[in-house]
Amino acid sequence: MQQDTFISHLVELRERVMHALLAVLGVFVLLFLWPGSGAIYDFLAAPLMHALPEGTRMIATGVITPFMVPVKVTALLAFLVALPYVLYQAWAFVAPGLYEHEKQLAVPIIIASTLLFMIGVAFCYYFVFGTVFKFINDFAPKSITPAPDIEAYFTFVITMFLAFGLTFEIPIVVIILVRAGVVSVEKLKEVRPYVIVGAFVVAAVVTPPDVLSQFMLAVPMCLLYEAGLFCARFIGVRPKAAAEQTTAP
Repeated sequence: MQQDTFISHLVELRERVMHALLAVLGVFVLLFLWPGSGAIYDFLAAPLMHALPEGTRMIATGVITPFMVPVKVTALLAFLVALPYVLYQAWAFVAPGLYEHEKQLAVPIIIASTLLFMIGVAFCYYFVFGTVFKFINDFAPKSITPAPDIEAYFTFVITMFLAFGLTFEIPIVVIILVRAGVVSVEKLKEVRPYVIVGAFVVAAVVTPPDVLSQFMLAVPMCLLYEAGLFCARFIGVRPKAAAEQTTAP
């Protein structure tokens, strides 16, 4: 009986994954047809091109790089567009095992986490990229002619998008930890100095080696941590976790 249940869960998981992949593939095909992978990459490269001297063009060192990199960018955008549906499939898979009050909290968390991730990516693209690229270009010696490689730029963009997208999920993580009874709001306030130091350490690791980009990632991390603490006060601990904390020695 347990084996049958386990197999049925695997079958359902496969179906959910297939639905999510088909959604991403469908969006990818639409984006590939219009506006096209080239136009999408030009949009992604716009902050860098605006910061560089007029007439500067990017280079491609590989034979198939001019084709593959725009395709990868289109796939990334397709995943971001289909992300709400992907998260819905994940929620639909775990929903039968949740209590009613957990289901009521899960839907807002999925919506909020999706919006926060998108906001983090948008903040990185519209605000961070322009400022950082201009700073780097102004700092560079005038004897250097910039010729950025499109594949290196794509890798850089992916790293920065993930860093800022995941950073903006900090309030959700704080709320879940408090709701599950793993840690209290008071305890999170006590470790605030360590969180601030950790934010700057993480920013130094995942961002380029310039103070400006590190500062622009670390400060939002600290502010979002405070936002998570503020929201967690109104969420509270789920009843079972609260009872466990009360009976703990």
